[in-house]
Amino acid sequence: MPDAARAARGVYKPRQPQASPLFRLVSDHLHRLQTVYDDRFAREYGPWRPVVAQVAEKFLACGILEHGFARIRCDACTHEYLLAFSCKCRYFCPSCHAKRLAIWTQWLDTTLIAPVPHRQVVLTIPKRLRAYCLYRRRLLGEIARVAARTVSAAIRTLTGERELRVGIVACLQTHGSRANWHPHLHLLVTDGGFRPDGTFVSWPAHDTARLTEAFRRAVLRLFVRLALFDEEQAAGMLTWPHSGFHVHTAVWVPEDDRAFATRLARYCARNPVALERLTYDRSAKAVTYRSDKSEGPTAGTETVDPLEFLARVLVHIPDKGHVTTRYYGWYANRPRGMRRQAEPVAAETPPLIVPAPRLAPTEASRRWASLLQQIFEVDPLACPTCHGPLRVVAFITWASVIDRILAHLRTRAAREAHGGARSPPSTRVPTIRGASHVPRAAAAPTAP
Repeated sequence: MPDAARAARGVYKPRQPQASPLFRLVSDHLHRLQTVYDDRFAREYGPWRPVVAQVAEKFLACGILEHGFARIRCDACTHEYLLAFSCKCRYFCPSCHAKRLAIWTQWLDTTLIAPVPHRQVVLTIPKRLRAYCLYRRRLLGEIARVAARTVSAAIRTLTGERELRVGIVACLQTHGSRANWHPHLHLLVTDGGFRPDGTFVSWPAHDTARLTEAFRRAVLRLFVRLALFDEEQAAGMLTWPHSGFHVHTAVWVPEDDRAFATRLARYCARNPVALERLTYDRSAKAVTYRSDKSEGPTAGTETVDPLEFLARVLVHIPDKGHVTTRYYGWYANRPRGMRRQAEPVAAETPPLIVPAPRLAPTEASRRWASLLQQIFEVDPLACPTCHGPLRVVAFITWASVIDRILAHLRTRAAREAHGGARSPPSTRVPTIRGASHVPRAAAAPTAP
């Protein structure tokens, strides 16, 4: 990138994770929550899961230099700074989840989403069924499969074409507007379907009432099949005048508005907590969270006990290996692979051989830099002094080396603050509450 472009884009400034209200909340109350959780919160939020403590501990080390870092240097002017490791936790750490979304939405735009109209379909279930998703975490994925089949069947029926394949990206959400437990589904659906020859047929009508009824019956059949309900219970729920099931299909995406499609996808898979709507008052021992709704029963703000809010947020951490984004129909892995294999290949044309680029800085660092450019519109690999290129020169993971480097930096900062007076070197490394250990080389976090 030219120097002028680097200067115009802006210079990366490392974030201050300790200043985040979520960090301070977790740091102050995580261990206390673990001791009282079974008595106070297990009934409402389910049993304490080991993955919750693991993710919270990683979050408390995310972006903290005392837990390891990469050294970034400019060869032109020798300017250097330290880049702390990140936790890469999903659906909890706002910074790392934003990076995941940037990677995912870029892949959607460049690889997955077809150049056809799309529609967002939001499907909710009644409160009576939501507790089952709390104690049986895989259940929401089963409901997503049922929802995809229901929507696909509706499109095939209304178009009169049984061979259509509908493209569906399903995002499993467990949180409501106040970070409360509210499992539901966001589907990004092609506004129609594809014939076997690739011709796209539009969805002619959107009868949400009939779609809601079909979804309700399909979910109740699923509960009976899984022995969560018996036939009598399912039949009883079918008599409810207000079923609690709801399908919303009003958001439409034109085929040429890729930016809107990716923004919508980012919304569908957003983090449960938005830092700009969270306030933590340590002295008053209160957390205030502002809803993203402007009207309705969940609009406005809510002030709760810190332990209550922390328990509410931690429940949204997915289990290890749990898939929270799924692809069906035209967008499923197998059909996409078959389409790639069926693409004509010009056998008589020799393949173009491109020399492997020299990865300096490393490809991982380039990806990290690209992500921050997308999210914050700054270039983290542009020198703030001369705007030349920066590169990673080392990854520091040993605690003894971390201590020496940080002690040296603190000593130099103190000397500069006192006008050149020499200060005794400090060997004290701040301890981070909630972090179980300083990582060693064998268990170091990966670089961002």
